[in-house]
Amino acid sequence: MGRLSLATATALSLALISTGAEAKAKPKPQIERTSANPNSVISSTASIPPGSRILYLSGSTASPVDPAKPEELGDTRQQTLSILTKMKAQLEGMGWSMGDIVKMNVFLVAPTPGGRMDSPAMNEVFKTFFGTPEQPNKPTRSTVQVAALGRPTTFVEIEAIAAKAP
Repeated sequence: MGRLSLATATALSLALISTGAEAKAKPKPQIERTSANPNSVISSTASIPPGSRILYLSGSTASPVDPAKPEELGDTRQQTLSILTKMKAQLEGMGWSMGDIVKMNVFLVAPTPGGRMDSPAMNEVFKTFFGTPEQPNKPTRSTVQVAALGRPTTFVEIEAIAAKAP
């Protein structure tokens, strides 16, 4: 009887150790991002695993450069920096980060009538928030030129979708 109990105890111990090892070895679901070009500022795809939390960030525009002059929002570069800085603070206030963003939609107005949107200036700022050593994740993104936004001096509006794997 003593041997049976020892054998049973050994078998149970091995079963528990085995089960624990399997649980530890099972990888946690992750958001997968791919890029057709590693030098691209954006990801080509983002795959969100089942059970993830998804957060939608409404379109945001820049804050005035000088609060005393509410219509002066700056150029495309300044407006992009204002928006992404506000977005970062909003996400961090909720326990999220810019690295959680999986999709962005960027709407740009040409600074001069009949001109072209200043996507190089927007991308210059964008690259300081995404794909950096501190924050390597890059969201998927659409960037489109629009005729106008809410105010005549608004050149940029950005909306985003963020996700956290379970």
